[in-house]
Amino acid sequence: MDYILTLLHQYGYIIIFIALALEMLALPLPGEMLMSYTGLFVYQGQLSWSLSIAAAGAGLIAGVTSSYWIGLRLGKPFVSKYGSRVHLGEEQLARMSVWFEKYGDKLLFFSFFIPGVRHVTGYFCGVTRMPFRRYAAYAYSGGVFWVGLFISLGTILGPKWEAYHGTVNRYMLIFGAASLLISLLVYIIRKYKSHIVEFTLNLLKRGIEHFQSLGKVRFVVLAAFILFAGFFSLMLGLIQDYFAHEFSQFDEIVTYLVQTTFGPGWHRWMNGCLQLGSFEFYLPVLVLTALWIVARGRNRLLELVFLVWAAGGGELLDEGLRVLFHRHGPNGGGTSLLNTFPSEQTLISMTVCGFSAYLILRHTRSLILRPFVIGAVLAVCLLIGISRIDMQLLFPSDVAAGYVFGGVWLSLNIMLLEIVRELQDNGRMLLGAGKEA
Repeated sequence: MDYILTLLHQYGYIIIFIALALEMLALPLPGEMLMSYTGLFVYQGQLSWSLSIAAAGAGLIAGVTSSYWIGLRLGKPFVSKYGSRVHLGEEQLARMSVWFEKYGDKLLFFSFFIPGVRHVTGYFCGVTRMPFRRYAAYAYSGGVFWVGLFISLGTILGPKWEAYHGTVNRYMLIFGAASLLISLLVYIIRKYKSHIVEFTLNLLKRGIEHFQSLGKVRFVVLAAFILFAGFFSLMLGLIQDYFAHEFSQFDEIVTYLVQTTFGPGWHRWMNGCLQLGSFEFYLPVLVLTALWIVARGRNRLLELVFLVWAAGGGELLDEGLRVLFHRHGPNGGGTSLLNTFPSEQTLISMTVCGFSAYLILRHTRSLILRPFVIGAVLAVCLLIGISRIDMQLLFPSDVAAGYVFGGVWLSLNIMLLEIVRELQDNGRMLLGAGKEA
């Protein structure tokens, strides 16, 4: 690695291009490490950030394109005979064939985050004769995103990269695996939606007598249930890490990244974003949502009750959790807040903004309003968390826990709202049929 760094220092972009091209041909080169040190050189002013990403991206594209055409021209007989030399034996080929048959070519985008997989996907796609345009669309975009992310992290972390690179690499691997799992989950839901819905309904109808008559709401309940299960699993993991005192390095890295990314010039903006997590911001959101329900809603009283319950219950839940965990916040500005885990602001933002957005989107077909509402909610929730990390009012783990606990509460209330709504509707139908009889 020292020899490669010496070459990188002397020849810069040429070494970046060659190293990435050769790694994508399955040569054993440390790609993440090389890109991270490239970012360090950018931090030191020895290389350009944009040119470094361009050189790395070009090298990667050259490598994955070459591996694809090699696989296409030589085919399976060559892989069977020589593939083991580039980590692509018959066993790996068979396993990846099953993956692609089950999960589609979207695996390509996230494969770069998984060592051993990114090196052979080009050969595999060529051998299996995947259409080049489809291959290029996912492989090029995923590869450029991968190199850009690592070079940018190296640039932001600067001299602290050597202390953090092991942890960051682990988080990037987790990110890649999590992204892949999410993509696979979306694919499976889309392909087997009817079977999943039927299975879920069979489980729920034992406890809910009329649930089997649900219409379009079935998919909403299913999606809310999956989100609830996912957030609940994350919540259990966070609680376990909290009691094991495993947040220190995560908090240190994320705080450094946020403060380095935004810097002192963003102080006024971040200070303004602090107001997004206040009662003065949430009250107009709740009022506007209530007016929307009155004007456009269905089962208005039920939706208003759930809106109040989601907001008020979320606040009570957060108060209880923070007292239970009793964690002191960081010493930002000379003061340390009490009971900061999970973050009150991010939990309530997920609950109030998320539930309000759901009620608004449920009763509109506007193609303009939907992406605007979703984007606004994501931006507000993100700014609320980032501003408190940047101002050292909360630990990043406090903020993350607020998102996760809030996600549990939000998805649970969406699921309950739709179940109760349908039970009421079915009850009215049965009552009407009884009167007619």
